Amino acid sequence: MPPSDLSLMVGGPAGSGVNPASEIFMKACSRAGLFVFTNVEYHSNIHGRHIFFRIRTADEPITSHVERVDVLLALDSETIYGTDPHQDYQSHKGHLHEVVPGGAIVVDAKVGITTENLGRDDVRLLSLPYDDIVRSAVEEHGLEYNARRHAVMANMVPLGACCALLDFDVDRVIPIVAERLPERHQNLVPINRSVLHHAWEAAHDILGDAGFSQTLHARDDQPARMLVAGHEAIGIAKLHAGCAFQTYYPIAPASDESVYLEALQADWPIVVLQAEDEVASMNMAVGAAHAGVRAATSTAGPGFTLMAEGMGFASITEAPGPVVVLYQRGGPSTGLPTRNSQQDLRFALQPAHGEFPHIVVAPGDVEEAAQYTHLAFNWGDRYQVPVVVLADKFIANSHFTVDSLGLHGLPVDRGAIWTGDANGAEPYRRHKLTASGVSPRAVPGTPGGEFVTTSDEHTERGRIEEDIDNRIEQMDKRMQKLDIMLDEIPESQQFTLHGSDDADLTIVSWGSTRCPIRDAIRQVERESDIRVNNLQIRLLRPFPADAVREILERANRLLLLEDNYAGQLGLLIAEQTGIQIEEKALKYTGRPFSQDEVAEAIRRQVPMPAAVAASAHGS
Repeated sequence: MPPSDLSLMVGGPAGSGVNPASEIFMKACSRAGLFVFTNVEYHSNIHGRHIFFRIRTADEPITSHVERVDVLLALDSETIYGTDPHQDYQSHKGHLHEVVPGGAIVVDAKVGITTENLGRDDVRLLSLPYDDIVRSAVEEHGLEYNARRHAVMANMVPLGACCALLDFDVDRVIPIVAERLPERHQNLVPINRSVLHHAWEAAHDILGDAGFSQTLHARDDQPARMLVAGHEAIGIAKLHAGCAFQTYYPIAPASDESVYLEALQADWPIVVLQAEDEVASMNMAVGAAHAGVRAATSTAGPGFTLMAEGMGFASITEAPGPVVVLYQRGGPSTGLPTRNSQQDLRFALQPAHGEFPHIVVAPGDVEEAAQYTHLAFNWGDRYQVPVVVLADKFIANSHFTVDSLGLHGLPVDRGAIWTGDANGAEPYRRHKLTASGVSPRAVPGTPGGEFVTTSDEHTERGRIEEDIDNRIEQMDKRMQKLDIMLDEIPESQQFTLHGSDDADLTIVSWGSTRCPIRDAIRQVERESDIRVNNLQIRLLRPFPADAVREILERANRLLLLEDNYAGQLGLLIAEQTGIQIEEKALKYTGRPFSQDEVAEAIRRQVPMPAAVAASAHGS
């Protein structure tokens, strides 16, 4: 573990200020030149139930969490001990057991937790009177303390104490507080500053000269970096690609993206429309695509279920899109609405009845989430098919520091556009038979480009037709697009083999598991001579079977790693290549893989020498 690698957790009841405190601290760390990764876990009934943020900082890029907690900032006792053992709903075990020996806990004194009753004597406890500190800060400014107005600042107390604990400059936090507060509340910035400083002093008095094992020092020599959540990156990519129409119906975890775009539509050429349901969302997006604009919708598994007929409609009418961002969560049915999964791959591969072409692509991290969302619009226009971008709750709700999203220089490809002189004297044929299967499309308003199309089987001119020869011609026309896509989409976009070609172990994966895999491989290779690579498959339909088969056949040892029960990528690989991957690391708890879990899965496949293994486990 690099000495600067810090794992911090902020926990408390939803609505108590966990999110603002966490977001303020992670931004302060990012602007101090540190690499930051954060993710959040919360109950699906949201208000009042337990929520916690993980904030991890390091002096090198990180894209996943670790199991340990170095510092726990607790806004209530439940964060430490969990729910009452007799509570039979929305229960959890708390986070005391996750705090490492020598770690620290910051807690409100009114909770009544002391060193004697904490239950652990190897943890540093900072018990501070949150309300008293806020009160003294308010009165310092000549104001009368009003709990309804001022108690909200109590979440600044653990932040100030944390800065003292980690020897982090508390004044780096204050500009972020000022940015979060609206103009009418800027008068509260000086009071928040006082709360932070009072908390810092109180924590420093408890610590004395003993200090703490971890420090968090700014690296002002580092370049400025973005701190961006996955849903923001995808929204930015839609704007960059020229998406003009976004539909949605509220559903976790997809809604964050549309809400983000709604806040931007006054300044950017995009209309964001909340429809009455997901059926309408999909059909509106299909209609907008036919009308000539780039269109998209975002949803989660239950919503995608309602979009099934619209997916088939888009494909048989050869709409240029839309782009559907599917944020996976735990199913089936309502399932785990606010938890993570990779359970929708097989659904995305066959999202409606019948046989039809479409594209399914799964980005692996926040930069790829942006880049492949942009490319999805190009593919939708070029091949006139709907495109599903498979994201998940982990990508949506995690924050990452990145140099850029990699969007600069990506082209905008609108595909083959019909013009009035293209057919000569012939009438325009929207579904004209072509060698590629792609018919030039007329943008509405083009003279001579009027057309009809239908969800029934149709002729080249879009008229309903059930003739056998016509059916074969139109089916062949549409389905051959899949072969054209595989030929034209660069292999580097379809998949990547990260690492040495002759590694001891090849981890086969798709989607956001790339993040903990990347971190775990770096950790394992530091600890040992084990060489690990990662075959990350992005393009899932059409599937690059020949190239994947070649890589798997020459691998020394294979491990399939997925965030689902069935090993759905493994099933797809077996279907497409005939290769069955026997060794699997599958997780279906609704929580994403940690770096530690992936590292342990690697160690089980390629045993280390005993001395190295003991060191890796902290023995």
